[in-house]
Amino acid sequence: MNVTILNSVPFFYLGAFALSVIRAVTGVPIGGRIGNALWIAGFAAHSAGIVFRWVESYTLGIGHAPLSNFYESLVVFSWTVIFFYFVFGLYRRYEEVGSLAVLIAFLLIACASFSPHLDSNIQPLIPALKSNWLISHVITCFLGYGAFAIAAVLGVNLLWGGGRWKDQSSALDERIHQCIVIGFFFFTVGIMTGAVWAHHAWGRYWGWDPKETWALITWLIYAAILHMRLIRRDTRRIAFMTIAGLASSLFTFLGVNYLSGLHAYF
Repeated sequence: MNVTILNSVPFFYLGAFALSVIRAVTGVPIGGRIGNALWIAGFAAHSAGIVFRWVESYTLGIGHAPLSNFYESLVVFSWTVIFFYFVFGLYRRYEEVGSLAVLIAFLLIACASFSPHLDSNIQPLIPALKSNWLISHVITCFLGYGAFAIAAVLGVNLLWGGGRWKDQSSALDERIHQCIVIGFFFFTVGIMTGAVWAHHAWGRYWGWDPKETWALITWLIYAAILHMRLIRRDTRRIAFMTIAGLASSLFTFLGVNYLSGLHAYF
């Protein structure tokens, strides 16, 4: 049941994004409420699918949070993007900006739902993931990723949005800063809980595993952004760095899985 629900989610997000593009291209103020209704319905189905998957894992006698493989990671990553899209109110004040966030969420959940190489079945945890630290570590990391994605979306529109956002560049810069602060907090907590988990599992807090190394690189990029904003508010440079930060985040999440290491579970 959970897979059926989750497989419907990409269509809601795609519909919302398509209506936003139509409005932007034609200039005709149509579909705003319908588009909002679509992504809200998609987010509700998305949330319900995750909850049902969690419950079903206990029904099967497996009993773990849906955070154990690549399929579930893509589902949760997509959910966090829409979650922050809602929290930061992009659908109200920055509708055209927010449509790119919906596209990112669509691509992530569509990859999970329709990739022939991903197994959507609920599976037992591998021994390395059988820990009480699983939820706190993975959730905080993905909340960080989600906030970083929204920051990058705002950065893209600040840089290449034309004159539409010229009068609102200060407001966009402030919203980017808010996203990064929140994302940096969650990502830092994610790294710290991961270090504690590594100590319990492998007897050391840090081992320069590829995932650990790239997580540190990502953390340093966002630390540099926060430092730069503190000493000199170079709006365009910060916007460029949010995009670089998201690229590093995506490599931390996806790219290192193709490298040998203790985190290559997928």
